[in-house]
Amino acid sequence: MSIKDKKIAMLGAGAIGSCVGADFTKAGLDVTIIDQWPAHVEYMKEKGLDITLPDEHLQIPVKAWHLCELAEHMPEFDCVFMAVKSYDTRWLATLIEPYLKEDGYFIGLQNGMNNPTIVDVVGKERTIGACVELSADMFQGPGLVKRDTTRPGTWFGLGELDGSTTDRLLEAKEIMESVATITLTDNIEGAKWTKLIANTMTMGPIGITGMKNWDARELPGMSDIAVQLGRESLEVGIALGYQIEPIFGMTAEEFAGASDETLIKTMRKLQEHTGKHSITTSIMDYKKGRKSEMSLINGLVAKEGKRLGIPVTHNAAVTEVDRRLNDKEIELDPANFGLLKSLIESIPNR
Repeated sequence: MSIKDKKIAMLGAGAIGSCVGADFTKAGLDVTIIDQWPAHVEYMKEKGLDITLPDEHLQIPVKAWHLCELAEHMPEFDCVFMAVKSYDTRWLATLIEPYLKEDGYFIGLQNGMNNPTIVDVVGKERTIGACVELSADMFQGPGLVKRDTTRPGTWFGLGELDGSTTDRLLEAKEIMESVATITLTDNIEGAKWTKLIANTMTMGPIGITGMKNWDARELPGMSDIAVQLGRESLEVGIALGYQIEPIFGMTAEEFAGASDETLIKTMRKLQEHTGKHSITTSIMDYKKGRKSEMSLINGLVAKEGKRLGIPVTHNAAVTEVDRRLNDKEIELDPANFGLLKSLIESIPNR
């Protein structure tokens, strides 16, 4: 069966899901975009999606459904791609599971380590892992997306959870090549933890400032704190059994040794992918009054480090600043970087 004959669901149509759904549509794939934001779905139904890329302005009609329309249409999807916040993984996977064919597959296009949750809902036999780097935002309103990365400059890693190369993995790669440069890996969970390391170094300390990535990295002490965040995350990941994996198209040689220089290179590579004018996703969440994902990124490292007896002072400090932002105790401000520094000094190193 050709990929154009496959019934595809794009579950979650925030900035990332909208970009993916639009590119699937442009490639002639049979994709239904499903989202929980009513105004966004109504805009897509009436006007399609309007996506501004660095090298293109894409205006395209799309097939869009509200969540409730799943029960109305009773579809049978060959594959589901999900791009939602990590904390929404379980309930949305549970919602769409009855509409995924028994021999279909499910791919989470998310930050964080969500595959165990997805497996718990749809089964390991229907889960493919993905590591994603696509920068975009939706500040202009429903249906309008600004994408910071071109298609060749967008990178996804794909892999079966058991490391095998299957026909369906090759099919998923073909589908995803309409969106990004695709790398297949036999260590997808290692790649996802490596991306999590990069995220703890960037989304965490930069996100709390409200600044553009490119500007915040020049703050005095930012590189030192980023390295410490990365080293903590790396140590916890190794203790959990993950193996560091080249990502963003970097080579194994570039990752050799996992030194401070490697961690900085990973962080810089991530920032190069997203561009000089991008802002991290946690800032978008804070500005929109939504809960950020940092409790499942830096917070995951802090939680697991504490459980394993590994010092995670820096990740614990980021997690605490994130909590204060989510609870509206403080506002998004560059001064939060000073707060982070003071918390690092005050949290016991254990």
